[in-house]
Amino acid sequence: MEKIICLALGYVIGLFQTAYIFGRVFGHIDIREQGSGNAGTTNAFRVMGKKAGVLVFIGDFLKLVIAFFLARLIFGEGAYSMYGAVGCILGHIFPFYMGFKGGKGIACSLALMLCINPLLVLVTYIIGFVVFKIWHYVSLASLTMVAVYLLLMIFAGNYGREHIFLMLTAVLLAFYKHRENIIRLINGEENKFSVKKG
Repeated sequence: MEKIICLALGYVIGLFQTAYIFGRVFGHIDIREQGSGNAGTTNAFRVMGKKAGVLVFIGDFLKLVIAFFLARLIFGEGAYSMYGAVGCILGHIFPFYMGFKGGKGIACSLALMLCINPLLVLVTYIIGFVVFKIWHYVSLASLTMVAVYLLLMIFAGNYGREHIFLMLTAVLLAFYKHRENIIRLINGEENKFSVKKG
């Protein structure tokens, strides 16, 4: 029962759609009708510029941190914080009040990695940065990071099956949301990262 509560709590926190709210309040736009149509950090950068992109990233990053540590504060150590985090990712990706059309959850996933193990995340971030600098595809760097982190948890960490399963869930959600990007990467049609000027 406690784990279900953590999932629900995280889902509610994840419903704070930073890109959508920021676009509506400051840009007077629906971010889902602009650029790639995704309510996430990368599209915020492309449509609204650097400042908006950074603020959206921070907002999505922090809401996962809040969900993670709030679940731990209420229920204590164990996998409860992971359930809160996965719930937050689900709320971010599938917000009911937006027709279940939210972001792709990468900023949230990056926050989850940091919350679990700062040392492993340092290696993961470096690898993701190198991938991005070489190919300039945000989607490729994002998927590389979540996959690498999962492998590090399995082979370089000391985590139980429940933690691994929950991280695997986050990874599978990331790959599911990036399925169109994966097809474009395979076909050489994926857009490289660009930021709106001004």
